[in-house]
Amino acid sequence: MGDTVFLDRDGVINQDSAAYVKDPSEFEFIPRSPEAIALLTQSGFQVIVITNQSMIGRNLVPKESLEAIFEKMKAGVEAAGGRITDIFYCPHVDEDRCSCRKPEPGLIFQAQKKYQIDLGRSFMVGDSTKDILCARNAGCAKAILVKTGNGAGALAELSRNPIPPDHVAEDLYDAACWIIQSARG
Repeated sequence: MGDTVFLDRDGVINQDSAAYVKDPSEFEFIPRSPEAIALLTQSGFQVIVITNQSMIGRNLVPKESLEAIFEKMKAGVEAAGGRITDIFYCPHVDEDRCSCRKPEPGLIFQAQKKYQIDLGRSFMVGDSTKDILCARNAGCAKAILVKTGNGAGALAELSRNPIPPDHVAEDLYDAACWIIQSARG
């Protein structure tokens, strides 16, 4: 298996919502994101989604609804020629202080264990400070911030921190192109 690309979901793959994406009918791809995942897949990358889903811990939706959203996402990616190897999600709220809620690296470590991933050759793409910190905390080789979703606010926040992303991309497609170029170089 080639290198791994970890992707946040909301704001990276699909449109984010302050009210949460609670039903498959509310799931809407960000333009070119299925094609970006297809590009990564066809270039030999394993794609794994790493996402905080506190709406489960807040009892806003049952796990079955979240699974249905994941199925819609995977089907849309497959229709574009891509593949999501797996999805790891944290159902907890901040107050739970778990090790799997980003920026903690627990979800990445779960994926690493299951798929024997060399984190020193992996990439993480996200739209928030938590995503970039998660990549750093896990030891991912590169952390990419996309400007979609919460990306603009995160960019301002990260510029004040000594933890900048390795690359800032317009969207997931732009990030995928950069990842492929980086891996070749």
